[in-house]
Amino acid sequence: MTRAVGTVVRGLRGPIINEGDDIVEITVDTVLNAAKAEGYAIADKDIIAITESIVARAQGNYATIDDIAADIKAKFPNGKIGLIFPILSRNRFSNLLRGIARGAKEVVLMLSYPSDEVGNHLVALEDLDSKGINPWTDVLSEADFRQHFGIITHPFTGVDYIEFYKSLIEGEGATCEVIFSNNAKTILDYSTDVLTCDIHSRFRSKRILKDNGATSVYGLDDVLSQSHNGSGFNEAYGLLGSNKATEDSIKLFPNNAQPIVDAIQEKLQAATGKNVEVMIYGDGAFKDPVGQIWELADPVVSPAYTSGLDGLPNEIKLKYLADNNFAHLKGEELKAAISEHIKNKQADLIGNMEAQGTTPRQLTDLIGSLSDLTSGSGDKGTPMVYIQGYFDNYTD
Repeated sequence: MTRAVGTVVRGLRGPIINEGDDIVEITVDTVLNAAKAEGYAIADKDIIAITESIVARAQGNYATIDDIAADIKAKFPNGKIGLIFPILSRNRFSNLLRGIARGAKEVVLMLSYPSDEVGNHLVALEDLDSKGINPWTDVLSEADFRQHFGIITHPFTGVDYIEFYKSLIEGEGATCEVIFSNNAKTILDYSTDVLTCDIHSRFRSKRILKDNGATSVYGLDDVLSQSHNGSGFNEAYGLLGSNKATEDSIKLFPNNAQPIVDAIQEKLQAATGKNVEVMIYGDGAFKDPVGQIWELADPVVSPAYTSGLDGLPNEIKLKYLADNNFAHLKGEELKAAISEHIKNKQADLIGNMEAQGTTPRQLTDLIGSLSDLTSGSGDKGTPMVYIQGYFDNYTD
């Protein structure tokens, strides 16, 4: 009988994770218990995806606003910082901004416009057009922005991020000037000591600043890339990927997570005899067509994964085969022809017209996005996602 179901995705409910918990044992137990309770068999090439949040919680990878401030003071001893391209997020950036301001005396805050890097809009692009403003060339002061657009609040959060960020900086005792530009070089007219807060374009921003005479340049990935007085840290990403934990602390992105996924894979193989792939995931990589938010505020979708998840899909577009190679066939003949073609497909379909329209993204980005949408970001209580049949095709 032909199999009627392809990929199956299950959100797994596990215990609330606290600092010091053994995330490896908890994950393995959760996977085994769920399979037993729901009556499904664990198979080779199944995938267990674990949200980065519970991994970092188990690691105790936390830092305080004071920890951030101490690192900022060490990196910017003159006390004046040009702070550029932060995203507009209370969860992601408010505590970071407080720590930065606490470690500074003066902050020139340069916001990109009409939106931040991940799509949160300060102003609609159509409003820029109506005012004759070119966001790629025009530099606006706070007064210029207010004169043109007045007070604009975020449609989902109701926050005026300009005033909110300014108040956070001034609340920590630093002065604040707000400007608007999409050119990293602009900040050098205000300060040659720069902290660039962009995520995915940070390497370009750093290069541009250094090439144009900046005295000192750091990114969020350089702040708390080492522990300060026993604080949490992330060697690869610093503050990138962090979230607000309490009013005075943040949870950082998991640090040194590769041994965790490898250990989970080994223990599951010992318990079941099956080779289950394992990954840790953060934000998915997809765009909201209504709010325009691109979602991916983490530096990567997956900071650690087992080797079987490396690479890109190698898939043929079924409708291409049906409309082109086998347009003359129908029914069982069409099914048999397509099945045979898939079984004999090339090992690498890059550039092959038969693969056009398939999603050209890394496996970890696709699976991480699937997992993020499954687990959600609220109270579903399923921080682990178990995926079966992801690597199957029409012939399986």
